[in-house]
Amino acid sequence: MANNLTLTGLLKKAAVEFPDRRAISLSGKYHLTHARLQEIVDHAASLLLASGIGHGDVVALTFPNTVEYIVMFLAVIRCRAVAAPLNAAYTAEEFEFYLSDSESKLLITGPEGIEAAHAAASKLNIIRVTATLPGSGDGLIALSSSANNESSLDSVAEITNDPSDVALFLHTSGTTSRPKGVPLTQLNLASSVQNIKSVYKLTESDSTVVVLPLFHVHGMIAGLLSSLIAGASVTLPAAGRFSASTFWSDMIACNATWYTAVPTIHQIILERHLNKPEPTYPKLRFIRSCSASLAPSIMARLEESFGAPVLEAYAMTEAAHLMASNPLPEDGGHKPGSVGKPVGQEMAILDQNGSAQLAGVSGEVCIRGPNVTKGYKNNPEANKAAFQFGWFHTGDVGYFDEDGYLHLVGRIKELINRGDITN
Repeated sequence: MANNLTLTGLLKKAAVEFPDRRAISLSGKYHLTHARLQEIVDHAASLLLASGIGHGDVVALTFPNTVEYIVMFLAVIRCRAVAAPLNAAYTAEEFEFYLSDSESKLLITGPEGIEAAHAAASKLNIIRVTATLPGSGDGLIALSSSANNESSLDSVAEITNDPSDVALFLHTSGTTSRPKGVPLTQLNLASSVQNIKSVYKLTESDSTVVVLPLFHVHGMIAGLLSSLIAGASVTLPAAGRFSASTFWSDMIACNATWYTAVPTIHQIILERHLNKPEPTYPKLRFIRSCSASLAPSIMARLEESFGAPVLEAYAMTEAAHLMASNPLPEDGGHKPGSVGKPVGQEMAILDQNGSAQLAGVSGEVCIRGPNVTKGYKNNPEANKAAFQFGWFHTGDVGYFDEDGYLHLVGRIKELINRGDITN
């Protein structure tokens, strides 16, 4: 049972149940099975342990979407260390802020390195390491710092991941204030991936192409990790990132059954379809949209063009991604303009005094559940505001309709000074 409480345990279980099924494919190049991926991750974890990384150490990772990145991300978590993924496009100043705010002990990049990240790390005296996986995927990860890349797999076998271990450290996008650090535990991640797997009924027969950056929760948790724990497969685009011109050929090559994206990408895919349709399209079970609201007209055109239901979802970093989603057709209708029903957590619409609102009445969307962060890092002010009346306050305003579907109507902005609210 404890297996289900850690992401690491869920990944191990999938590797045992579906050892020979494809886990990760690099489009047109090679693929790794679930069992092979676990072997490579455990070996990489042993290299990290040998280089002194251990429980609670923060390891920053900045890579494009590559197999090396996925392996190192999982290896860091396997060591009971904390993975802090960073956008490779940051400036040196931004890297400096994020590296110091996360208190990173090590920075790992791909073999080509990232100049701005290296500059920031050397300024902060953070050790830099590159990770390389030989071309065809049949080798093991080599780290530039490990003099002989020798290590003991026994050291990894002895490590037990705990549900309370912080595994992932991300920052919220600070629109109004400086970004807030969000620690997510093994339990948060395990709960979230199981919620995603259950609502979309992901199984080992599913396959998707990752079109979103893996340093964000959307791509990382909904696209990658939920697929892996289901024994399903994930393909990284040949172009290394989303490309409208190769998207469908990648999808067809891997027998994709679904994909998840933000509305801007859905629009690019639609425009391409209208101007330059493919000879054939794969038979998709569903298309998922998240991270911003999808216009009902775009939803209708996507469904018409690709013959699959478009399921809009609602998510945020503090909830380890998913909070609500429209269900698959067999589980209920999906409503254009609604982000669906709560998935795997409690959700309430509260007024300023913490009273739940009736259907049709707007208030602040609040959540609680095992997927929700315990609090922002070193930020008592933000925590006081965000956790009240026993709920996490999202800052979003919305209402439930009579069928229990959530409709978002806007942000609270800074109109309510929550410091004035007495519990």
